[in-house]
Amino acid sequence: MKTLYTRIVVTFIVIAMVSSILALLLSNSYYLAKLRDKNEEQIWKITNEIRTLYEQVPDLEPATYFTHIANLGFQLYAVNDRMEGTYYGTPFKHTQIDPEQIRLVLSGETYRGVLQEHHFLMVTGFFEDSLRNSIGVPIQVKGKPYALFVRPNLEQQIGGVRILMAFLLGLTFLFSIILIIIFSQYIVKPIKKLTEATKRIVGGNFEITMDVSRQDEIGELARDFTYMTQSLQQLDNMRQEFVGNVSHEIQSPLTSIQGFAQSILDKETSEEEKERYLHVILEESKRLSSLSKQLLTLASLDKESHVIKRSVYRLDEQIRQILIVTEWQWNEKEIEIELELPETDILADAQLLHQVWLNFITNSIKFSRPGDTLRIEIQKLETEILIQFSDTGIGIPEAELPHIFDRFYKADKARNRARSGSGLGLSIAQKITRLHHGRIDVQSKVDKGTTFTVRLPRL
Repeated sequence: MKTLYTRIVVTFIVIAMVSSILALLLSNSYYLAKLRDKNEEQIWKITNEIRTLYEQVPDLEPATYFTHIANLGFQLYAVNDRMEGTYYGTPFKHTQIDPEQIRLVLSGETYRGVLQEHHFLMVTGFFEDSLRNSIGVPIQVKGKPYALFVRPNLEQQIGGVRILMAFLLGLTFLFSIILIIIFSQYIVKPIKKLTEATKRIVGGNFEITMDVSRQDEIGELARDFTYMTQSLQQLDNMRQEFVGNVSHEIQSPLTSIQGFAQSILDKETSEEEKERYLHVILEESKRLSSLSKQLLTLASLDKESHVIKRSVYRLDEQIRQILIVTEWQWNEKEIEIELELPETDILADAQLLHQVWLNFITNSIKFSRPGDTLRIEIQKLETEILIQFSDTGIGIPEAELPHIFDRFYKADKARNRARSGSGLGLSIAQKITRLHHGRIDVQSKVDKGTTFTVRLPRL
């Protein structure tokens, strides 16, 4: 049973067989509880009627009388006091009976074999064509004692019905197996398609079409599989784009470093040019170092191997410390800082959130014009804390807003490399915020400014 199809077929056949066995056992219990005594009582009454009717017309020829009774659908066996017996009607299939039982009936007792017979399945006793499975009564024939054993001839009475029922049950079981074999294919067929689709995905082919119109579990599985395929394709595209972006971000500063280093080695540059080239090499090296650190941070956050070390600390003080560290940057551009930072305690990872606030502040400074304003505000709501960073800088085009958190995405493709950064800062900020069960909202208008709102759960 290696294939699902074989297992389903065998399972259904076993179910059919087990169901038949259970039905037989229940029928046996019902026969014992309701039918056996009633059936035996009916045969007992018929046997007594046969005896009574004969005793009312004792001059009637016994053989003729018993033959007519047998023709009505009964099996009879009459035994005289010399233990000589005669069968009337269809002979019993099994004629074994204890002679002592016959002598007891001859002496005036009765024999009720329907109740005395015992089988593994008692319901089969109803159909057993056996002399032991009969009713025996004493009867006087021509003044001599006889033992008369009577049983309904089921072959004659309901033989056609028995054959019809057996034929019906046999065909039902046979057709059930055939239909199970046929329709099991319809159950297994979509599973086979899913298996084939899985193999194609492993081979890198994501162009897969599944039947998602079914409104059952298979249809739901197909829809989920299609969604998974689309997600895998998107992930693969992102992976390829990510590799391309990383290669580009690394190759560009390396090319600059190699070019300027070669120019210095050629000894054809002046001292002033050498100093300028060395500054460029230093800045590009810093960018490479920053890029590698950000990539490592993203890798750690993606694996969620970075354990969040939560502690209670003053959020407002943390933001003020970052402003002090970046003071030379916003002072250089004469940016006006507006603060509304009430005393706020928060339970979070201070080191991770430091990266978030530093990213928003440096971005606001970077993309603000001289004389612009940066406003930082903390609002304490009932269930969350809002931290807003609003600047009056150059803003972000509306079409770019859905993509600003994508890795390596840069809204302003025209910016020079010194100002544009790696395009990873907002991705890291969003990942850290989500790890703290928060979210980031952004609003922006070109030439009017940008507002980032970070929502974090309250302590």
